[in-house]
Amino acid sequence: MPITPIEPKSCPFEKIHPSELNRDADYFMSHAYNEAIEAWKKDEVPIGAVIERKGRIIAAAHNQSRTTNDPTAHAEILAISQATHAIGDWRLNECNLYVTKEPCPMCSGALVIARIGKVFYGLRDEKMGCLGSAINLGALPQSNHQFESQGGILETLTHEILRAFFEKKRSENAARKNNPNDSDNFEPA
Repeated sequence: MPITPIEPKSCPFEKIHPSELNRDADYFMSHAYNEAIEAWKKDEVPIGAVIERKGRIIAAAHNQSRTTNDPTAHAEILAISQATHAIGDWRLNECNLYVTKEPCPMCSGALVIARIGKVFYGLRDEKMGCLGSAINLGALPQSNHQFESQGGILETLTHEILRAFFEKKRSENAARKNNPNDSDNFEPA
């Protein structure tokens, strides 16, 4: 089934242009945050991810589940796929992932399988975060691969964009429910 292009939407958040001189966690998370802005513009949940290897970004992605109608099209999964193609190996031991929100169970499991080096994330997810909040799949004692993770990188920014996106969605849904002439509310008898 062909993917229907989505008209770009405006985003109230500005991209960050970090200095190339200091390639620290904030630098790479800024690039992940910029990917989250791209997700917003496609009406996707604004989560972005980049994978870095030896100080260079080798993969960058944002959520595309709604656009592709694929529940596995999370930023982390897409970035993992890009990174493995970039280095020609499915093992990402020498790579670090930077993602704007703590990975879910699916993405955390994929990071274990991909043998990621380390994960840095912005916002903790107490309900579904699987790198320390709800559970830590990166530290399972019987697993053949464990990795460290660190949360709170640019947490305020990553929280603000997600909060604003879901506030906007709730407002849009309320407006649709209150407008009986809206064709999206049509329910056949």
